[in-house]
Amino acid sequence: MSLQIKFWGVRGSLPSAPPPIDWTYHIEGVLRNFFSSGYRDPSQISKYIQGIEVPLLGGYGAATTCVEINSPKSQLIVDGGSGIRNLSERIMTGTTGRAKGPFHIFMTHFHWDHVIGLPFFTPHFIPGCEVHYYAVQPELESLIRGIFKQPYFPVPFEALKAKIVFHVLEPRKPYKIDDLTITPYKLDHPDPCWGLKVESGGKAYAHCVDTEGTRVTREELGEDLPLYQDIDLMYFDAQYTLPELAEKANWGHSAAQVGLDIAIREGIKKVIFAHHDPGARIEQVLELKRQTREYYESRSRAHKNDILWDFAHEGLEITI
Repeated sequence: MSLQIKFWGVRGSLPSAPPPIDWTYHIEGVLRNFFSSGYRDPSQISKYIQGIEVPLLGGYGAATTCVEINSPKSQLIVDGGSGIRNLSERIMTGTTGRAKGPFHIFMTHFHWDHVIGLPFFTPHFIPGCEVHYYAVQPELESLIRGIFKQPYFPVPFEALKAKIVFHVLEPRKPYKIDDLTITPYKLDHPDPCWGLKVESGGKAYAHCVDTEGTRVTREELGEDLPLYQDIDLMYFDAQYTLPELAEKANWGHSAAQVGLDIAIREGIKKVIFAHHDPGARIEQVLELKRQTREYYESRSRAHKNDILWDFAHEGLEITI
């Protein structure tokens, strides 16, 4: 058995893409590299492109946080950032076999970048569909209802055709959704934000966005430590460099080095970093990646731990 995870939105704070002039320079660089890589004939273009990592060619994406987790029997969506619109379109093609649901959406918190896509999740408007919302926040229902309300959105909640069900979860208490077990743990964020441990068939995914990572030792993490233990894949907030993290204390976002320290200590097998700053261009995320690699190499030599890690791009799919 396995878990399949797809990242539909990996941007933080605000949907954001490079402006046209930036793409112009980027495409020029890609074209120049075609020739410097030894290619000459147009028939070689496909081979050249297939050898380039997706972010180096198409960037990291513009959509905000939305993660899809599939087990053999169920599907869970974490957060409704702008990335959920593309997921919705995929669902409505019928290729997933789940056009009528039920759909399960866990909300970590309710900042704009995590809810902006919810009104564009088409199953809300289809008779016979079921949409289940989960959160630790007791205001879950009122907060979701408030999104479907003028002047923010023209269709009121009462006009939705689907059956909408709300589930307020207890902190740190496991909850079953078919063959999935989900357990919310508190993250380090100015407004209450809850990460999620998702388990099925002996595999475990830890969703740790948005978090500043101010608690790092086992003692500091206390009852939230299990979020980072026995994990196959951790999704961790890495919006800032280490110097930026110091400058932006209490903003609720972290740096890759913080996540690596936790992963090395707890033996996490793979880490994917995300919540890219809305102002971060391709080159800036690549620089974060370079700094992370430098840090990882110095730490792994000391601890002899082999951890796979990378920075997420929109559309990335991982099976654990």
